[in-house]
Parts: sequence; structure tokens; C-alpha cells
Amino acid sequence: MVLSQLPLLKKIWPVFLTKAIDTTSVLSVITRYDIKQGIVTAILLFFILTYGVLPLNAMAEHGTQTWNSAIRSVVIVNPTWPGYTKPGFGAPAGTAPAGSGVYFSENEPTSKYILTAAHVISRATDIEIVDYSGRTLSAVIHAIDERRDIAFLKTEVKGPVIPLGTGKIPIGSHVCAIGNSFGLGHSLSCGVVSAVNRQNIGFNEIEDFIQTDAAINPGSSGGALVDSAGRFVGLIDGIFTKDADIDAGVNFAISLSLIKVSLSEMQSRGISFNETK
Repeated sequence: MVLSQLPLLKKIWPVFLTKAIDTTSVLSVITRYDIKQGIVTAILLFFILTYGVLPLNAMAEHGTQTWNSAIRSVVIVNPTWPGYTKPGFGAPAGTAPAGSGVYFSENEPTSKYILTAAHVISRATDIEIVDYSGRTLSAVIHAIDERRDIAFLKTEVKGPVIPLGTGKIPIGSHVCAIGNSFGLGHSLSCGVVSAVNRQNIGFNEIEDFIQTDAAINPGSSGGALVDSAGRFVGLIDGIFTKDADIDAGVNFAISLSLIKVSLSEMQSRGISFNETK
């Protein structure tokens, strides 16, 4: 802002203090004094930074409600690998010693079946899950689709099923990842959908990925990618990185649509997901 504009700013500033309660008032005051566009931008920016006034549509859509809606359905998955007697040791190269999972069903409010990434548990000799309350339960592999890196575990105790979102989520939509990053326990990281229908990435034989910049790290595989309302839209599966196994902002979740295809194929092969048995 140049010095010649300072008298005008001094003239209108008392009006701002008394009348600029929200962004609508700010705009009406600015219009009254017919300030040029550059000055408008500068004053609005100052006012927003000083008083925290933001238009509603500029606020992030995700928040506490996202976490509260989904977290009770997400579990920690602790596999025991061959040659070891407890979880946390001996994972194959490129595989975190622990992972995540999600209580999943298309039509039941609770379920004994936990959706996870196949690479998290494919070679495990024993599997434990830790639910939201901290309770540790034994689990077994119920079904596995290694071509898509999808697996279902089964426990003897039902858990709350995660609410399901739409099979089609637009690019730019707010999403959050919930998982067991680095084995530290459940955490939430948020971003946007960067791309959809990603294929031929090289992780799995059959791919249909949602790409996101939400931070994802080892231990989150098998966790939930959810929309701003906490509804499940994808299964966290991979991190695209060249040099180190850390988040680089190019992360992938298996789409809900592909998960449903895999589940349908499992059922057509005679694998039952009966909740009463």
C-alpha cells in the first residue's frame, strides 16, 4: 500500500471498527468508499488475519465430526510374522510391523468382519486387533484377494461398522486418513482427493485408486480414507515415494467401488459373511 493511500485508510478505519462485524459488512463499507480493487484485497486480508473473519465456504469441511463418526470402526492390526512369537517383529521388507483395519459391512450396523490390506496380514501366523476402546482381540484371515490387496479378518466380537460413502468422490473433495501411522496408534490427517481411478501404478495386479495428499505413513495400510462426514470412501493401501518409505503427498487408497467388486467375487466363490455364525 503506497503512502498516498494512507489518508483514505485512516478515514475509513473507524467505520471498520464499528460496522465491520462480518465479511458482508466489510464489503458494504468498502463499496461505500469506492476503494480500488487492490486496496480492497489488502484491507480484507488484514481484517481476516487480525479478527479471524472468514467466509463460511473458505473453512475446511473436515473436523471433529469427521473423527467422531469413523474412529470407533477403525482398529489396529498387529500380525505376528513367521519365526516370531509376538507382533512387531520380522515384517517382510517394505511392510510395516503393524497395520490398520476397518469394521465393514454393506448392510449391517455391526460386524465381526474387518477389512484390511492383504499385504498387512498375508504371511502372518497370528493376528491381533486392538479396537477403539483398547481391547485386544484375536482375529483370523477369513478371505483374501491378493490381486487387489484386499483382505477380510474375522473376530468373535462384533464392532461398529463404518458408515459408507459414495463410490464416486469428486477431485478436490475433502478427505481424511485414519490409521496407525508408525505404530503410534490411531491418528487423523486430512487433505483432498488429488485424482481418481488411478491404475497401473504398480502396487497391485488390479487397481482403482483414489489419490490423496492426506498424510499417510507406514502402519496406516488397511486404514480408512473417509469424506468430511466420516464416511468410508477408500482403503489406505500405498505411498508413492522414490527415496524413503515416508509420506510424500502422493498416496493411494483402494476405491470403495473396487472393494465391493472384490467382496462380490468372494461371495460368488462361496465365502460367507454371515454375521450369525
